[in-house]
Amino acid sequence: MALRSLLRSSVVSAGRAIQSTSAASLRYFGKAVDGSIGLSEEQKEFQAMAKDFADNELLPFAEEWDQKEVFPVEAMRKGAELGFGGIYTSVENGGSGLGRVDAAVIFEALATADPSTTAYISIHNMCCWMLDNYASDDLAQAYLPSLTSMDTFASYCLTEPNAGSDAASLKTKAVKDGDDYVLNGSKAFISGGGDSDVYLVMCRTGGEGPKGISCLLVEKDTPGLSFGAKERKLGWNSQPTRMVMFDDVRVPKSRMLGKEGDGFKIAMAGLDGGRINIAACSLGGAAASVDIAKEYLATRKQFGTSLNNFQHLQFKFADMVTNLTASRLMVREAARQLELKTSTATLQCAMAKQFATDSCFNIVNDALQMHGGYGYLKDYPLQRYLRDLRVHQILEGTNEVMRVINSRQTLLKQ
Repeated sequence: MALRSLLRSSVVSAGRAIQSTSAASLRYFGKAVDGSIGLSEEQKEFQAMAKDFADNELLPFAEEWDQKEVFPVEAMRKGAELGFGGIYTSVENGGSGLGRVDAAVIFEALATADPSTTAYISIHNMCCWMLDNYASDDLAQAYLPSLTSMDTFASYCLTEPNAGSDAASLKTKAVKDGDDYVLNGSKAFISGGGDSDVYLVMCRTGGEGPKGISCLLVEKDTPGLSFGAKERKLGWNSQPTRMVMFDDVRVPKSRMLGKEGDGFKIAMAGLDGGRINIAACSLGGAAASVDIAKEYLATRKQFGTSLNNFQHLQFKFADMVTNLTASRLMVREAARQLELKTSTATLQCAMAKQFATDSCFNIVNDALQMHGGYGYLKDYPLQRYLRDLRVHQILEGTNEVMRVINSRQTLLKQ
């Protein structure tokens, strides 16, 4: 069901009505700095709904999911009942039909509770958008209803063991054979690998370079498809990560997104939005950490006074809030430009991803430092936010690659 329909009836997860003492309390987001400033009334409602879901359905269980490496399928399906399974997928194909700024606001709110689970939801959303925009009508209608409801899950397969930042050098190959492609190769670091039902696979159907890459949809139970062992990771423990391997996997030609040679273009278009999404997840973790730090500095006392009376910590906290606000503004502006399809949208997405994920990791690290030894204990959530946000500087294009994109479009552009 679309988010707008739910909002009209003011319904939240599991049929609970949003409860608040006033409109102001419903819409206020963040104890230290209000993250709802500048949003439309409708976007504030999206934010409130997502935060309510995060507080009630993610936060109470996030520590257990992290420690036990639980993939919280049922919790995500509850979120899909609110429209979180296909936020910017068209209504015609089962999505909520919202915009990119709306999605960034929602992902940030969800990530205040659990950046790891939210990040997987964002990847799933990216896959749904790719199908919505590039698949044939028959292909989209065959898969998107169950994907947007999260009855089934999707994974994005671009990275390979020897093709990371140099994604256009990928070797996974698909050869035509009658009405099928025969797929051979492997993919690495695939979120949802082994648990997802649908895999959007970038593969080589032509010559070397980006123009020889196409995108195929592969179902989990296809003969010849197999998975590596679940990776042991520093963070992102609520989502499985595995290698995905193809050994003479037959895929009908009808499961190609776009046409032959469109795969790299499709992959990069997906990543523009993916970079905004992952940056929004960093915003959520950083916003939660700022609020946790504010409370701790007010209650913890040393040398006869609360920590918030020490000028060094006041200045450090001011820097954290400033960088959080700047990151949020950059992410939302990049989302706006992507929605408008401006000529600088890819650049803006790269800059926002680089700045926000770097800044937000530092914010969480500073919040942990303010807690001293307590911040290092797993009894406190800051270490979980720190571990989850660290990978955001690596995936969806490393932040070094973001700087390459930036310099090519600014310094080196003629």
